[in-house]
Amino acid sequence: MAAIRAITFDLWDTVYADDSDEPERARRGLPGKPQARRLLVQQALQLQDPVSLARLEGAYAACDAAFRKTWTELQVTWSVAERLQLVLAGLGAELPADTFSELVGAHERMELDLPPRLAPGVAEALQQLRERYRLGVISDTVFSPGWALRQMLERDGLADCFDAFVFSDEVGRAKPATEVFAAAARQLGVQAAELVHLGDREHNDVAGAHQFGARAVLVTVVKDRGSATTAADAVCADYARLPEILERLERQP
Repeated sequence: MAAIRAITFDLWDTVYADDSDEPERARRGLPGKPQARRLLVQQALQLQDPVSLARLEGAYAACDAAFRKTWTELQVTWSVAERLQLVLAGLGAELPADTFSELVGAHERMELDLPPRLAPGVAEALQQLRERYRLGVISDTVFSPGWALRQMLERDGLADCFDAFVFSDEVGRAKPATEVFAAAARQLGVQAAELVHLGDREHNDVAGAHQFGARAVLVTVVKDRGSATTAADAVCADYARLPEILERLERQP
């Protein structure tokens, strides 16, 4: 089997613990992120076309369902602006361009302003792995776009660990589409067989990598989403053991 030359990482529940910012939001007396987003829209509409939270909830829920369907079936993630346009259309409402731009920015910055925690041990693992492999990020973007995720990594001192960044809002496709893995391989200068992808989701990360021809490691450090039945080439439950796992993969025939 080809030597491993590059490793790509999913971000959510792989590098960052998704929603680990929620307890801190509660401690500060802030609403959870879903409620906070709805309140942002309600506040933006207050002077233009006031709406009840009940109506807003219905429009937002319909938009979220359509987003998930497009994400899973077409491997496309709509931008925050596209999603908010759909919410407003569902309400039959409009906003001035500057107000709409501010609303989009508030959504996109939310996880940057009050960030999630890093997965245990990931920072140390990245610093160690960068000495031997080329590293990349392959991440679907839901509310935090690629620019915000880069800033998050920079703030945590990890951006320089990576040689490639592939975000679904920037490349126009989402995992498990082969195009995102191909884009990362091109940036990293490797062939599919020389790439190992790490992520927490069987369909997006493991199946997506395998479909491209790369190897896959299911990461269960934050959440175990099916390690007992995974088709991954390996499972990583502790980042301290990741170098050993990768060495074992390289020895496999």
